[in-house]
Order: sequence, then C-alpha cells, then structure tokens
Amino acid sequence: MPLRFLAVTTAGLSLALACTAALSILLGGPDTPPPVAGINDPFRALDYSRLPPIERFPTRAGDWLAYRAYPASPDAAESHPMVLIHGSSASSASLHPLAEALARAGHPVYALDVRGHGDSGPRGQIDYIGQLEDDLEDFVSSTGIASRATLAGFSSGGGFALRFAGSVRQDLFSSYLLMSPFLHQDAPTFKPDSGGWADIGLPRTVALAILNQIGITTLNHLPIVSFALNEQARTFLTPHYSFSLAQNFRPRHNYGLDIRSANRPMEVIVGASDEVFHAERFADVFASHGKAVPVTIVPDTSHVELTLKPAAIQSVVAAVGRLGERHAARTPRRAGPAPLS
Repeated sequence: MPLRFLAVTTAGLSLALACTAALSILLGGPDTPPPVAGINDPFRALDYSRLPPIERFPTRAGDWLAYRAYPASPDAAESHPMVLIHGSSASSASLHPLAEALARAGHPVYALDVRGHGDSGPRGQIDYIGQLEDDLEDFVSSTGIASRATLAGFSSGGGFALRFAGSVRQDLFSSYLLMSPFLHQDAPTFKPDSGGWADIGLPRTVALAILNQIGITTLNHLPIVSFALNEQARTFLTPHYSFSLAQNFRPRHNYGLDIRSANRPMEVIVGASDEVFHAERFADVFASHGKAVPVTIVPDTSHVELTLKPAAIQSVVAAVGRLGERHAARTPRRAGPAPLS
C-alpha cells in the first residue's frame, strides 16, 4: 500500500473518530425519565416542622457548604456522632426522620447537603472528581469529630460512603453504615435502570470517560444523568448530574477494591422490597471480595422506606449501636492513673 494512501486513510479514520466523539458528546446526553411514584411520593407526607436550620462549614475551595445539626437527646446517654449522606438528587432534609431518631437514641447527628445538592453550591455540579472527599475531610476538621463518628450513607450516598471507607482517609471515621448502597451498574445487586430512577446518557458518558483518560477534563461539567423527578420535586431537588459529580458520588469503578481496602467496622442494611437493588445479593458480593460484612434485610421495606418507615429506622438505629460496640471493642482502653502508694 502506498504511504500516501495510508496517510490519507489514517487521517480519514481519525476524522471519523473525532466526529463520532463530538456527536456523542453533543447529542448523547441523558433523557428525562418519567417520575417514579415510589420515590417521589413518600416525601409528601413528611413533617418538616422541626427541621433544623441550615448551618455552614468552610472548605478548602474557599466556599461554605450546608448541613443540619441534630443535638443528642438529653434523655439518652450520649453516644458517638453520626454523619449522614443523602441519596442521589436529594438533600439533608430527606433524612430528617432518620436523623431525629438517631438523635433521640443519643447520637449527635450531622446531615450534609453534599456539594451539588440542596444549599451546597450549584446543583448538579462540582469542580473536580475527588472534591467530595475533600469536602468531607474539611467537614470533619471543622467539627472536630475525627475518628469518633460513624459515616452513614443512603443509596448513592451509601456508595460514596463505601468509596470513602476504601480510601486513604478511611480512619477519619470510626465505622461505616451503608444503607441500600449503590455499588456499581455492573454489580450483581443492581437492577436495570435503577428501577427507572435514572437515565444515563451512555454515548456522552463513554466519550467523556475516554477524554478523561488522556487528561482532558474541560467538558466534565456536561450532564450525563437525569433523575425521575416530578415537576414539583425538580424545583428543590437536583434533576441532573454532571460527569464529575456522577463519577464522584459513588464507589470507584473498581468497587471491589473499595470493599477490600475498607478496614473499619462496616454494616449494610437494605429493604427486602427494594425496587432499585437486589437485597438478597449484598452479602455474597461483599463475601466474594473477602469481607464478611453483616447485612440486615428489613422485611416489607422499599428503597425509600428504609429511611422513612418507623420499623426500618429502628433497624438502622440498632445497626448503628452494633457498630459503636464493635468500634469500642477494637479501641484499646486507656490506662488509668497509677494508684497512690
């Protein structure tokens, strides 16, 4: 084959690939899925009359992010603090019933608005992949709860809690509770399309992932995920995730490495009727990666009901108590003062 013909063919192929990538980025974004009643409707009946006001903490980025604080009930023996991470599209308010129950049980609770949600910055956006870990470390530093608190996350927040549990910063928390956690779209626990909750713009996602592999991140602000919100919910929740937020608010792609790297006490709790994940498969997934993580399956409980239904909330409170006991058993007792002679 003449070299000139080969050069023309190679140039044509490169142009075709570039055009395909450009079209994937331009036209391959997510569609808006129809609302999922099982996820939207349960929040309508919540009583927010005792919802704590928004407080803020400083971050290394120079901004201030939002959280809500629930002091431990004075009627209960104070236990270790809790940091709660909400699910996809949501905010700290979605965990209000669970936070109140944990506070009544003696746990000081901090419910975060993760960056890109609620009152924490532009919704659906973060500055870079890894910023959520930086934010969480900044929160721990600002509150002084390092190594004493349990990090508990729900759904995508549970996946992010696993990401943090498998990271070099895992010792910032005493233990981890994963509530119906998203592990990976290819994990055995995942049901197709998250039960209709999310639509992924796959062509754009793949194209941006390739660009990120060669160090091009300038388009990471583009949306790749849309959530099945009704019109009312779209006004105060987060309807879309950028590529950066979608990649950060979850375990790493090799979620098995996150599981294997996590060395702090951990439990999983999931509803038996979860419409997003296969509840019965979590124990086997963790065991397949060498971790005998206790899994509690709450009867007659759907995905969202895990954080709203009174019986499910009590199961979560019980799991938190067990984690506290496991952490106490791992922590050497400090020697008291030497007896006077």
